[in-house]
Amino acid sequence: MAGQHALADDIRDLFSRAMSDMYRAEVPQYGTLLELVADVNAQTLRTDTNLRASLEQNGEIERLDVERHGAIRLGTARELFNIRRVFAVMGMHPVGYYDLSVVGVPVHSTAFRPITDEALRRNPFRVFTSLLRIELIEDRALRGEVEAILAARQIFTPRVLELVVVFEAERRLTRPQAEEFVREALETFRWHSNATVDFGTYRKLHRAHRLIADIVSFKGPHINHLTPRTLDIDAVQAGMPQRGIVPKAVIEGPPRRKCPILLRQTSFKALEEPITFGGSASEATAGTHTARFGEIEQRGVALTAKGRRLYDELLASVRRNVQPGAADSGPATYEDVLSKSFDSFPDEWTELRSNGLAFFRYSATEAGVVSARRGTLAATVDELIADGFLRFDAIIYEDFLPVSAAGIFQSNLGTDEQKSYAAQSGRVQFEAALGSVVKDELELYAQAEKASLKHALEQLGFSQIAFA
Repeated sequence: MAGQHALADDIRDLFSRAMSDMYRAEVPQYGTLLELVADVNAQTLRTDTNLRASLEQNGEIERLDVERHGAIRLGTARELFNIRRVFAVMGMHPVGYYDLSVVGVPVHSTAFRPITDEALRRNPFRVFTSLLRIELIEDRALRGEVEAILAARQIFTPRVLELVVVFEAERRLTRPQAEEFVREALETFRWHSNATVDFGTYRKLHRAHRLIADIVSFKGPHINHLTPRTLDIDAVQAGMPQRGIVPKAVIEGPPRRKCPILLRQTSFKALEEPITFGGSASEATAGTHTARFGEIEQRGVALTAKGRRLYDELLASVRRNVQPGAADSGPATYEDVLSKSFDSFPDEWTELRSNGLAFFRYSATEAGVVSARRGTLAATVDELIADGFLRFDAIIYEDFLPVSAAGIFQSNLGTDEQKSYAAQSGRVQFEAALGSVVKDELELYAQAEKASLKHALEQLGFSQIAFA
């Protein structure tokens, strides 16, 4: 943190490290998970020189050790509005809209994250943030009770909101203010073992949906998982039992590939934590609550709209035929069907690029720059690539997959419960509560690709127009 002031990137870096320390103290297995991921990543970088070269080319090696995503669940529009302001202090913006109700979870979500290449390289901290869709609670009396409970709570300290106002006016904080902001903001995400409802109310909420009970029954939106990024999720999945961690049955997302795409996730089961439920001292009830778990992710290339359509079609066809973790289909069966179905998805970088299925970052090679000085360059992007004058590297997918998120939620709540909600996108309602539109992730990737190509071509002495 240079000088006497902290900008958004500085504050995000401070906060994400403090969050990791807090969660490690609260969930000791998270520390074991970090050690396993660090070991797997080091081994992968030693053996996969092409991957190492690509990560180094794009300045992504340094971010691996600090990369995390967390997840929280909010109850009201007011909470969502103010969390947007808090995350803005850290240079994190709402990207993507996810309606999880279509896969049986009564929330809709966005991901707060950095959006520029420079900010992502500095610290790509993300928080997947869900808002309860109270209107989906069928029991009208319970719905009213939920609204009253949530209206009475305040998830932010008064001081953190004061510091948000300072940042909104100045676009920065002093170093002491930044450190105070981090301490105050952490209180929103801290675990509390005392529920704000009595046991009878908790049971009613739990019967409606386990996620509803988790959102409504506590003082605030405790961080329910913090996720490191691995370069080989299959090795982590295999290594968890050796470290005393029981992984979920299958890895969510696409199958293992030579050219990783989008996002693969696995996790260990949520902790059963002791809780004291509300009431007078004589009426307080001891119990347990299951919500927080460990998660690991492997990120691949971001797909274009064409690539996402193909991915969604293939995944849907698999899940129509076999459900991950279902009693009559073991992990091997699901993964075998998944892998076979994705045979039709190209698994070579050149094919992914030529078919317009994925986004890439372009850069001029040393040979290209030398040839540019000599005036001997070819005339098209494809020819520049073929001649070794222009290289392309995968743009990492920075976002999330709704089906995978729902699978993680359901698996780690310890239930096979399949709720069914009428499909009705709440994006307009969500953005109204947010006080902002959510950014389109595909547009962000397209802009990054276009900017990199423009810069590379200028280095080679061409204008972008020549390649339109």
